[in-house]
Amino acid sequence: MKRVLLITYYWPPNGGAPVQRWLKFARFLPALGWQPVVYTPSNPDLVMEDPGLAAEVPHEAEVIRTPIREPYGLYRALTGRRGQKVHAGFLNEGRRRESMLDKLAVFLRGNLFIPDARVGWVRPSVRFLLNYLRENPVDAIVSTGPPHSMHLIARALKRHTGLPWLADFRDPWTNIDFYHQLRLTRWADRRHRALERGVLHEADATVAVGWTLAEELRVLGARRVEVITNGFDRADLPEPPAPVDETFSLVHVGSMNAARDVPLVWNGLAELVRADEEVARRLVIRFVGAVDHQVLQSIEQAGLAKHVERIGTVDHARAMCEIQRARVLLLSLNDAPNAKGILTSKLFEYLATGRPILAVGPADGDAARVLRGTGHLLLDRNDHVPLDRLKQLLSQTVSVTSELGMYDRRELTSSLADLLEQLTTPSR
Repeated sequence: MKRVLLITYYWPPNGGAPVQRWLKFARFLPALGWQPVVYTPSNPDLVMEDPGLAAEVPHEAEVIRTPIREPYGLYRALTGRRGQKVHAGFLNEGRRRESMLDKLAVFLRGNLFIPDARVGWVRPSVRFLLNYLRENPVDAIVSTGPPHSMHLIARALKRHTGLPWLADFRDPWTNIDFYHQLRLTRWADRRHRALERGVLHEADATVAVGWTLAEELRVLGARRVEVITNGFDRADLPEPPAPVDETFSLVHVGSMNAARDVPLVWNGLAELVRADEEVARRLVIRFVGAVDHQVLQSIEQAGLAKHVERIGTVDHARAMCEIQRARVLLLSLNDAPNAKGILTSKLFEYLATGRPILAVGPADGDAARVLRGTGHLLLDRNDHVPLDRLKQLLSQTVSVTSELGMYDRRELTSSLADLLEQLTTPSR
């Protein structure tokens, strides 16, 4: 069995979408002739704890952990958020206004910690892994980001060992939707972009989760780019299936930050509530995960506050049950310049349950490419919500279809294994 070193920040007991992608790859790689050697921090910042995911780590995998020093303790102390989780994408669950200390913390994060707050782990990791590899050789290296500091570790190992290196981009680097919120100086922006180009130029192959991101990486100079999307694992579907809600539930699973707010949906629902007594009586807007206070204010302004149900952050197994019991699933892509390229694992897990989806995002984006022709409802942010169609979705009087085979995690891992074989097979 060949061995592949995976450098990742996110690994159980951390949970959420960043863990799912490579946990699933690691689960299915041994059957395809690859032993995963996972390098990850022993004391990461646990944004979403899900210890149950550890059961999915295959027994063939070797997991190596070393300590990491992160500035989040200082950040929490500086901004008065002791004991609170630091959400990605500037999600703010409280109603507090951004203070000068908040602005200073963001400035320091963007300009001192380049490319991200885990950059202090790069040098000690390189030293540790070079020693490890002398006694425990591998055939290839994989780094997955964000955090993109993982790519800097892999790049240094590539320079020292000459091993084939695959850089996996789950999200963009300088084109991520909150990049402009980092308050970067010109020097810091140039530094970010130089590091990004260096990674793309030196990696033997780059993997993107979607077609738009793949093209962006090609333009930036990536040597070879392949698309391996996120997907779903059939074993994650609740068995027996969770019964569908009696209420007219519109359910969003995952973090709902301010950039994902959908006033057009709330206003459309409010109009439907006023016009239809049954909807007024049975409507529930359910959030499973963190919700930004601006989203809740937007719903309140639409007159729907009494219809909101908040469950909070749950583990992956519970999330799949919540997805399966929903009448309609809400997928909101960030209102950002890079929205066309957003293609989350949540979409594929939504599809796997067969529940109707109300998606809001660009009609020419990657999510639309996946949803096109399936019967799900896709709206642009400037569209008006078709109330008759929305009522049909809530009352289960329409059917949806999905071609899922290509998004099965086993099939996606097979594509990954083929790529690793190509990188490690000497050319004749």
